[in-house]
Amino acid sequence: MLGVAEKGHPRTGLPDYEQPPVAEVAVGVQFQPLPILAPHIGLYWSELRSSFPTVQQQPALEPVIERFGVKQTVVPSLRLMDAPETPRCFLIDKSGHRLIQLQPDRLIHNWRKVEDSGKYPHYDAMREVFLEELRRFDAFVAREKLGSVKPNQCEVTYVNNIQSSGVWEHRGQAERVFRTWTPLASGGSLPAAEDVRFSVRYLIADDKGQPLGRLHVTVQPAYLKKDGSEVFAMNLTARGAPEGEGIDGAMRFLDRAHRTIVWAFTDLTTETMHRVWGRKHGS
Repeated sequence: MLGVAEKGHPRTGLPDYEQPPVAEVAVGVQFQPLPILAPHIGLYWSELRSSFPTVQQQPALEPVIERFGVKQTVVPSLRLMDAPETPRCFLIDKSGHRLIQLQPDRLIHNWRKVEDSGKYPHYDAMREVFLEELRRFDAFVAREKLGSVKPNQCEVTYVNNIQSSGVWEHRGQAERVFRTWTPLASGGSLPAAEDVRFSVRYLIADDKGQPLGRLHVTVQPAYLKKDGSEVFAMNLTARGAPEGEGIDGAMRFLDRAHRTIVWAFTDLTTETMHRVWGRKHGS
């Protein structure tokens, strides 16, 4: 499916939409923890401050690794630290649309729609910017004698806010948006669903068919902040191991993750919604 380049976007072969419901995109890499302290993040910010003038502190993200062939159980986690944890910092640009998330084992680049303004810049543009950021950060940690960036997981996330656009009247009518949802036959004991939420995981395989990562899809009811209107919030996250060493290996998986998400979004949503979003390419 991913090789049908001539049927999709003129260059990538992927489905393309004139008005996709994308609200936020994140492209990121998790790497082996580096001995980074808050002053190091401040020093790095000083190099970017003219473009990203605002900084915010957030709790650090927990490490996440996709594992295969191992039974996973949920157990309470307790981390003992002999020093205060270095926070995750948001470096935000002047428009508020772009931000860099940085912590001792993570670098993430986000684009987000702000107050319904801003056009999604597409993955190619985000990839170019993220690669430049990753190389700049790798050079920074080497210059400061903090080690080097050794990616162990890579991740792409798309957040979509799917509005009704005259296709559905309430969020119990998920079948009008998602091909995977089938309502109960009429005449049963249950009324029509009030709303719908679901989650599903898919394996991502490498070129030899071996598991490399996972695609996580969640759908849940939500409301737009600007006017309180109802939407389906559809999040797609593709996460997995680098396809090779170093930054180049990380970028190869990120490219695969992007392709996986675009095809999954198209396969999981209805042709009616595709027409609303102005689908131009892909089959």
